Amino acid sequence: QVELVESGGGLVQAGGSLRLSCSASGRIYSIGDMAWYRQGTGLQRELVASISRDDYTTYADSVKGRFTISRDNAKNTMYLQMNSLKPEDTAVYYCNADRLTSQYGPFFGLWGQGTQVTVSS
Repeated sequence: QVELVESGGGLVQAGGSLRLSCSASGRIYSIGDMAWYRQGTGLQRELVASISRDDYTTYADSVKGRFTISRDNAKNTMYLQMNSLKPEDTAVYYCNADRLTSQYGPFFGLWGQGTQVTVSS
């Protein structure tokens, strides 16, 4: 079947960097808009950054200038480069695709399983 798989999370000190990846598995024909969300303990899931298929990007104010979202359509993969990390960036990070077409048909609102990012002070 089709799924989104995140990787690259981990433990890092404040001021450090991490690069998250989100890859779509299966025989994928195309992916529409994609985004990174995060959810801290006891908090609601929030949008971190989004990217359209033609690379239009948006960012939450809290990460502007520190995070960069990108994608490689040929590899069906999205990235999130996170620099100058702060303890308040600690959360589970999820990738999302608003629509995806594959050999199994179309999928809408697809989510990954999440990857933990922990920033120590």
